[in-house]
Amino acid sequence: MTATAARGAQAEQTAAAFLRGRGLRILARNYRAPAGEIDLIAEDAGTLAFVEVRMRSGSRHGGALESIDRHKRRRILHAARHYLARRAGAEPPCRFDAVLLTLVIHQGRQSFAVEWLRDAFSVDDC
Repeated sequence: MTATAARGAQAEQTAAAFLRGRGLRILARNYRAPAGEIDLIAEDAGTLAFVEVRMRSGSRHGGALESIDRHKRRRILHAARHYLARRAGAEPPCRFDAVLLTLVIHQGRQSFAVEWLRDAFSVDDC
């Protein structure tokens, strides 16, 4: 595993633990569909949350939320539709969330500042 892949896996693990700590149930991680991928799929009181996880170590390349551009949102939407088509039963309410992680280094130790944005974008934004 490359260093970048390891940091990404750590970020997704941190995001999943954060969401579980707020009562969400993680249903899938790294859900892959022909047209895209979703980092986390979670259930929040009957609502499906399709979650994009973004990590930044600084703001040199723009903020984490800005990195979820229209092209990326469209790919997430296609993957979400793929996931929903494979589910049995009625389609539940859905939303698109983002968990934004900023790497913090304090006294040589790494941690993440976590920001959770419910409804970070909508289908109309894709």
